[in-house]
Amino acid sequence: MHIKISISKQQLFLFDGRDILKKYSISTAKNGMGERKNSECTPRGEHIIAEKIGHGAKKDSVFVGRVETNELYNLEIRDLYPDRDWILTRILWLSGTEEGKNKGGDVDSYDRYIYIHGSPEDIKMGKPGSKGCVRMRNSDVIELFELVSVGTIVTIGEK
Repeated sequence: MHIKISISKQQLFLFDGRDILKKYSISTAKNGMGERKNSECTPRGEHIIAEKIGHGAKKDSVFVGRVETNELYNLEIRDLYPDRDWILTRILWLSGTEEGKNKGGDVDSYDRYIYIHGSPEDIKMGKPGSKGCVRMRNSDVIELFELVSVGTIVTIGEK
């Protein structure tokens, strides 16, 4: 299995060898592509899934600092924390594999906390809007989470 993320198409493809098993609509960074720390851009290149967080968590579970808060996302909690970048349901934490491009120094995807994660249902997929991560619908990230493992290769590119 491997994952290919297309920034231009705003889609995530799950491959088994050469065959596409699944295709998901996603949302990458509003600021576009880039690897620098604090850029709020989606990093390019080859990554691996370094950690899977949230196994068994309920749909819409809220995570802060990769820890489940025991809250479920709803309009009340959204209004309580209007500036929060909502990370929901599951987290696939990415680590770059290309030294100097997305690994090490101020371009390290893992140190930048770049994830594939669930998001509120009112967040539009198919158009950029995140702060660097790859957002997915909650039901989609649950499905993907079950299909991949730590070490799965994730390639992020323009096409």
